[in-house]
Amino acid sequence: MTLRGRRFTPVSQEVNPPRLNRPSEAGPHFSPKPAVHFRRFATLLIDTLSQSKWHLSRRKQTPGCRPDRHTSALLESEAPSVIANRENASSSAPRKSPLFRDMRFSNSEPFGAHVTQRPLNRSCFPYLIFTPRYSPPTTHLAKGGTANQPCTRVSHRKKRYIPNQGRNIPVHRNSWIFALLLLLIAVPVYPVSAQSAKHMKHSVAMKSPTSSKSSKLVVAPDLAQQVAKFKPIHISFDASGLTANEKKMVDKLVDAAGLLDCIYWRQSDPEGLKLYLSLADKHDRESELVREYLKINGSRWDLIDDNKPFVGLGSMEPMPPGHAFFPWGITRQDFDAYVAAHPDQKAALYDPHTVVVRDGENLKAVPYHTAYREFLVPMARDLREASELTPDPAFAKFLQLRAHALLTDDYFQSDIAWLALRNPKFDIIFAPYEVYLDDLLGVKTSYGASVMVRNDAESKKLALYQKYIPQLQASLPLPAADLPSKRGKQSPMEVVDGIYRAGDLLHGYQAVADNLPNDPRIHVLKGSKKIFWKNFMDARVDNVIVPLAQRLMVPGQAAMVTGDGVMQFVILHEISHGLGPSYVRGSSGTKVPIGEAIGPEYSALEEAKADVVGMRCVYWLAQHGVIPKDKLNEIYAGYLGDAYRTIRFGIAEAHGKGSMMELSYLTEQGAIRRDASSGLYEADFSKMPSAIDSLAQKLLTLEATGDRAGTEAWFKKYAVMPPDLTEALAKCSDVPVDVDPTFDFNPVLR
Repeated sequence: MTLRGRRFTPVSQEVNPPRLNRPSEAGPHFSPKPAVHFRRFATLLIDTLSQSKWHLSRRKQTPGCRPDRHTSALLESEAPSVIANRENASSSAPRKSPLFRDMRFSNSEPFGAHVTQRPLNRSCFPYLIFTPRYSPPTTHLAKGGTANQPCTRVSHRKKRYIPNQGRNIPVHRNSWIFALLLLLIAVPVYPVSAQSAKHMKHSVAMKSPTSSKSSKLVVAPDLAQQVAKFKPIHISFDASGLTANEKKMVDKLVDAAGLLDCIYWRQSDPEGLKLYLSLADKHDRESELVREYLKINGSRWDLIDDNKPFVGLGSMEPMPPGHAFFPWGITRQDFDAYVAAHPDQKAALYDPHTVVVRDGENLKAVPYHTAYREFLVPMARDLREASELTPDPAFAKFLQLRAHALLTDDYFQSDIAWLALRNPKFDIIFAPYEVYLDDLLGVKTSYGASVMVRNDAESKKLALYQKYIPQLQASLPLPAADLPSKRGKQSPMEVVDGIYRAGDLLHGYQAVADNLPNDPRIHVLKGSKKIFWKNFMDARVDNVIVPLAQRLMVPGQAAMVTGDGVMQFVILHEISHGLGPSYVRGSSGTKVPIGEAIGPEYSALEEAKADVVGMRCVYWLAQHGVIPKDKLNEIYAGYLGDAYRTIRFGIAEAHGKGSMMELSYLTEQGAIRRDASSGLYEADFSKMPSAIDSLAQKLLTLEATGDRAGTEAWFKKYAVMPPDLTEALAKCSDVPVDVDPTFDFNPVLR
């Protein structure tokens, strides 16, 4: 057969047939077999129809039909029977149809001579339709011809005779009925696209043992009480002062963030996403509560109740420690044993940007840009289009680099460009940065996004801290070899208002500040950026921290908990994420990432280190006259008030576990005590500096040495909720645990 002046080769005779399972096109869980079978069937069907009274023709281009390049490339990889085989354009070797495998072809009429020749327009999705055979004569290549040689005319006949072993066998004019019967048989068997094949394979690889059961919804009896622990707030966005292009840019950024949220759900709990979407049209009280709590947690597991399941179909399944980053049911022991037996795969399996799937008896690492390409391609397009709408050339460059990074998993250059932004009016966090979801290895990153508008007045106040970062680093209680210099490194700080969040910044713990990127290479070369969300900070202090402090702390110290004191602590917390060692100390000089060495407890260790080192920095700044000494106790009170808030989020969560460990250690050192008569807690401010200093040294040493066993033992000892604190927190059940934000934007989740 020929099309657009090029010769087609049936699959059975292809030379170097195109790959159908290219990762960049079909996704990580795509098996080539369904597509290969469908390709063979399509060739068989076309060849059969070519012998009948029907023939192939190309539908005319539909105005406005402009698929993206990925769609065209994917179609070409899946339908080689319809796209010209350039390599065989000049071949004159006989070609056999899979249906008539024992037949030969006459020299007088090339096989497929009656296929209509029309130009292939790649800007429109190619459709194949069947048209009556009795149409004007069509052009074809004579046997032995090429695309550049003249074509001959061939008239159509009602019957066609195909030579076979020296005799002619007539093919009936109604043989198209047989072809249609083949189509009806094949459609239920063979997926019609690589995308459907990918999802079939993905669902088998990632779903839980009971996910295929259609069972009654099982809900935790205290679900209503758990939902009530989150205070609904609405984050509004005033666009009245923006230009038309800025409004369009914001829409593009929010749309991209909505697509990112689709990926996060697939990393956290794909079955939870299915349940969430299935309840969209149900408006009974139970369904609404389930949907709301699924949204808050981003999964079926309760973050403020030690990740216990709160909903399920038929039964409630425990949380897999690796979420959907790893095959269902795999344990750390299983994983370590496999890596020990396959050391050549360790780098890929430990890569922060890969999903681990089963490949028969083996494990296979699939890059994020392959696993989530369905969403990453339109996300990247949104960012590129947004870059054309901003008047800020530096921000436009960053958006273009970040769009490229999404499709390659290489965020280094875009992170450098992000740090180079100077006082941008708009900013975004848009990458897989945090490892909070990975309780198996502590290395797999989840996607998070925030669209932000700069608060100029508040941002200018942060300049006070920036110039002291090198001195704060040098003052830490570690050998100089473990403390890379911060001199000359960038440390931009911004106070912003968040107008939309997605991924790990939307579900679960509502961050009021962040220190990014987390790549230690960036920290060594350039530093990091500190982001502070003022609107979320105000909501947390007013609705959670102050009311809770009034219930747990003695009145005199509860009155010292203020928004300004909490903000000072949070600022130093985020600065301290960038302080301390960047890599594990190694005798061979190799640079081992701290997270890889510490394992699943790394997130809790790093959050606790930032808390404690941050408070040590507060004391240093007060001693050096940067912060007034009479403000020191107010910041200590704000730190304790925030710690009590954090442990209510559950000590299974990284921040909660870290804060519980800190409170236990400070209590052991006498810096915190409980009044037995009132049940309230009181700080001994005179003992705080020494207790903080000793704890900071311990946590920094654990990171510098990469002591996994020591870290696990430390948290096992101190990250334990004492009964009296459990009782005290139970009396605060009417105080929200956190806020539950809604926005003016509502991208579609799918």
